[in-house]
Amino acid sequence: MVTRLIVVRHAEAEGNLNRLFHGWTDSEITEKGHRQAELVAKRLKDMKIDVIYSSSLKRAVQTASYIARVKGLPIITSDKLKEINGGEWENMPWEVLPVKWPEEYDSWENKPYAHRMPGGECMREFQERIVKEFEHIINNNKGKNICVVTHGTAIRTLMCHFHGCRLEDMNNIPWCDNTAVTIVDYDDEEGKFKVIVEGDNSHLSKDMKTIENQDWWQEIMNRTDKDRNP
Repeated sequence: MVTRLIVVRHAEAEGNLNRLFHGWTDSEITEKGHRQAELVAKRLKDMKIDVIYSSSLKRAVQTASYIARVKGLPIITSDKLKEINGGEWENMPWEVLPVKWPEEYDSWENKPYAHRMPGGECMREFQERIVKEFEHIINNNKGKNICVVTHGTAIRTLMCHFHGCRLEDMNNIPWCDNTAVTIVDYDDEEGKFKVIVEGDNSHLSKDMKTIENQDWWQEIMNRTDKDRNP
């Protein structure tokens, strides 16, 4: 029996727009985020979806509400689908983090598998929480098409699990943009995941995208190009 997961990152929220670290900080989606949510809902309107789950944080629930509206389905919220608990990083500007917490920020950027948030979760604990919740969701909905709205770091740790790679390989998993769609099939007879679509945001025009229009993402892309073409 095959169970399909349709994983959606929440729409642009205040933390994304203002470059603040929002893990458990419960911010709302922006004006652009509402439009992104409309567009992803339109994309999923004709896709078979039997049940919708969402992180309990506002930015995820607000995004899920657009999908729920076009599908005529309720939203099942779960605290266990929340983003990583950032502890002392919560609501801090991103540019402050490497200054105030240089060692922790270095691990976040270069060794995320070993990262521990000051006063918050470590990456391994976080991945375990997210993976266990997905296992619970799958076991309760075998053979169904399940839409899950969650968060950026959550999706990166999940993709390690779905691809069958170690958390140490997390830096090989790119960030997906807001409302990007990932589709994964789980075959319970084989006990294997098959990634069908990963981090696709083709429902967004260039001006409607978030991270692709931000300086930090352009810097990452430039570094990647230099590594590929030294």
